[in-house]
Amino acid sequence: MSGLVTGEAVALGMDPAKLPSRALATTIDLVVYWTGFVGLMFLLAAATSSLDDAAVAAVSIGAMLLILVGIPIAVETLTRGRSLGKLACGLRVVRDDGGPIRFRHALVRGAVGVVEIQLSLGVIACIASLVSVRGRRLGDVFGGTLVVRERVPVQHSQLMPPAPPWLAAQLAGVDLSGVPEGLWLAVRQYLSRMWQLDPQVGWSMAERLATDVAACTGARMPQGTPPAAFLAAVVAERQSRDARRMFGAGGPPAGPFGGAQPPVMPSPVMPSPVMPPVQPVQAFRPVQPVQPAPAMLSKPAAPEPPRTGFAPPA
Repeated sequence: MSGLVTGEAVALGMDPAKLPSRALATTIDLVVYWTGFVGLMFLLAAATSSLDDAAVAAVSIGAMLLILVGIPIAVETLTRGRSLGKLACGLRVVRDDGGPIRFRHALVRGAVGVVEIQLSLGVIACIASLVSVRGRRLGDVFGGTLVVRERVPVQHSQLMPPAPPWLAAQLAGVDLSGVPEGLWLAVRQYLSRMWQLDPQVGWSMAERLATDVAACTGARMPQGTPPAAFLAAVVAERQSRDARRMFGAGGPPAGPFGGAQPPVMPSPVMPSPVMPPVQPVQAFRPVQPVQPAPAMLSKPAAPEPPRTGFAPPA
């Protein structure tokens, strides 16, 4: 990363763009703008064929300023510093303090870029970018801007090396309260970045840190033990003590209720309804079909006399 620092002395994690990537992004932008300018000139030539030469020249100059100056300024203003070429190359224009650019920044960059990029074919911009420490051209210097890279390769940080079990057992009774926080921070930073250091530089740094830790704790580093392993064991011992102090002997919590089980609330006893006794189920027997009884022959009944109001004499 670069030394890009704000006015409040805050280091920003931004990497200035190199000259090849900036040249490629500018080339893409110029190809797009000049293609649009040539196409517009053909349309204007057909539309202004009836005008005089002065009017045609005025229209041509206006179209050139619009396509080659106005549109780049508008694009950088609306996209906060990301034109088509910068988008393809993963670049962005920002202020010196790392913030997004505004119209005045894009205006200065576009106005100066006409001279140092288009009229000089990029020679002035290349020379200024090579001379500048952060690769800024004249438009960036006058406008207070900087072109940075957005596509930074991800660096997977190595984890701290595990502590040897036998060494961790020896440090179980060591008093670690005398180690200052600044020394703890230096030890953790070294263990997290030791894989990126030169072997000799890393070894000497580990020896110095191990000597300071041993002087503060009173523990002697076993002979033949690598300093990095001793530091890893000391850090692991402190982390385990902090975990026991915070979560108790059971270790860190495993759920929302910590190491203990969640309280179980007794459920209210509800009276169960009285059910009638259930008769045992008998085995299923097939139902025999019922045969219809034969019809019995009988004498026809006498016809019932009609019911009238006349009664025969006795």
